[in-house]
Amino acid sequence: MAISAYILIQTEVGKSGDVARGVAAIEGVISADDVTGPYDVIVRAEAPTLDDLGRQVVSRVQLVDGITRTLTCPIIHV
Repeated sequence: MAISAYILIQTEVGKSGDVARGVAAIEGVISADDVTGPYDVIVRAEAPTLDDLGRQVVSRVQLVDGITRTLTCPIIHV
């Protein structure tokens, strides 16, 4: 069973569309949507393990131009 998470992203002003498109192209990203509020883009991603998900965020997502901050929220099933 894969680990899924929401990644909440803050971007530079005017960059949310570019960031959403850039993140959507990353393997393991299920969706990337522009939103309003304290975050500019919300991503749903999955990976085989929590460690893989963490590596994906640090080595791929955070390198997309225009991102200023991310918050990763792993999904749990209770």
